[in-house]
Amino acid sequence: MKSIAHFKCLPVEHPDALVEIDLPDPAPGPRDLLVEVKAVSVNPVDTKVRQGYVPHEDESQPRILGWDAAGVVKSVGSDVTLFKPGDKVWYAGSLICPGSNSELQLVDERIVGSMPESLEFGQAAALPLTSLTAWELLFDRLGVARDTADRGKTLLIIGAAGGVGSILTQLARQFTGLTIIGTASRPETQAWVTELGAHHVIDHTKPLSEELKRIGIPEVNYVASLTQTDRHYEQIIESLKPQGRLGLIDDPATLDVVPLKRKSLSLHWELMYTRSLYETEDMQEQHNILNEVARQIDAGVLRTTVGDNYGRISAENLRRAHALLESGKAKGKIVLEGF
Repeated sequence: MKSIAHFKCLPVEHPDALVEIDLPDPAPGPRDLLVEVKAVSVNPVDTKVRQGYVPHEDESQPRILGWDAAGVVKSVGSDVTLFKPGDKVWYAGSLICPGSNSELQLVDERIVGSMPESLEFGQAAALPLTSLTAWELLFDRLGVARDTADRGKTLLIIGAAGGVGSILTQLARQFTGLTIIGTASRPETQAWVTELGAHHVIDHTKPLSEELKRIGIPEVNYVASLTQTDRHYEQIIESLKPQGRLGLIDDPATLDVVPLKRKSLSLHWELMYTRSLYETEDMQEQHNILNEVARQIDAGVLRTTVGDNYGRISAENLRRAHALLESGKAKGKIVLEGF
């Protein structure tokens, strides 16, 4: 099977940062699906792993990146009960397994959902990782009610125009009573965030507390910090109401929690891979979340967050996608289709 891999941690402009190789077709284990990958999307985790944030002990062996895919089940393991060959599926995979930048991929059925019937493969591939991350951050970590119980409370989403922000904004608008404030710095991303359902948009290149006062909301109940948490940390603390909640998904080098004490602020980390890394008792909840998101897409409540389609799945096109993500200028998700 054709795969796109990396061996060494190289700058994205280096031609060997990602290379095309051939690998043997994998065979499914008891709970695995063997999926014929039709489309993928690219996430910050791809660039981080390529750059070496997750150690790669043996550089003589290829590492297959890719943590978003839509495809068709080709075969199933002996204990699989949720899917059958021919099913269209979508998923984000696991950090400890080979990724989706390959013609065939093994993935545990418990973290796979049925693909929305109303979407093409490329449109679907944009959503699994970000949908799972946004859902878990909003409902599982921050503990926001999935109804109108939080009406009158406020949510600030830092980095609302990115992949996770694009679906988090929709989830919060459609399924909660929160007033949503998204941050974006350019006219086109500000318009995107408004289109997705934010009640207000502020500029994160300016002090957040001043921007919040400008729109008449000096303090918020919840902050979802999706990028540059370390840069905004003091402003986040200032802008949170006493007993407020901060959730984050990025990777600040350090984070001093002591300043949270005075306001009794709580800190909530979200890593979408925790359930698959540790095979938690509720690992199959990701199957349930993906199926629910698919139902809401087919009902027209949620929409895909594709920003760019970079063509076929190749080393060259994936390097281009990585470069755009590293620039910090991506709007929505970058997808690639077909080998």
